[in-house]
Amino acid sequence: MDKMDVARKAAYLQGLAKGLEIDGTTKEGKLLLALVSAFGDLAEEVSDIEEAWEELDEAIDALDEDLQALEDDFYSFEEFDDDEECDCCDCDDDEELYEVTCPECGETVCLDADMLDEGSMNCPNCDNLLEFINPEELDELLESEDDEEKDGE
Repeated sequence: MDKMDVARKAAYLQGLAKGLEIDGTTKEGKLLLALVSAFGDLAEEVSDIEEAWEELDEAIDALDEDLQALEDDFYSFEEFDDDEECDCCDCDDDEELYEVTCPECGETVCLDADMLDEGSMNCPNCDNLLEFINPEELDELLESEDDEEKDGE
């Protein structure tokens, strides 16, 4: 039942009660008129709650998009293929490297597995602290978030 149906039904009942000319001085008349009035009040409350729900839903969607953008920026790892070369430094070709961009200055930094395991380092350009988790932990974290979302549905 959508909010227009409830509001329409409340208006119909109020019109019906008025058209029937229910005597509000009798016990039964007082009861019927009070019920019709209460139903009208409930219909208004339902409409208000649904409007507030829609606003909250939109706000949550906006926050979710903002959080996703922050996660993408903060956890932006790019694993290099064997055929590609890291353009940020002279690196050993056999070593698996990850490229991280500093959110403060935009400098691109190459990390090896040992550096990644340390969890943080200072940007060589602006000395901003860069914090990160290794890709395996990130995958596990994202999978657990997906599982939580599925359980919440």
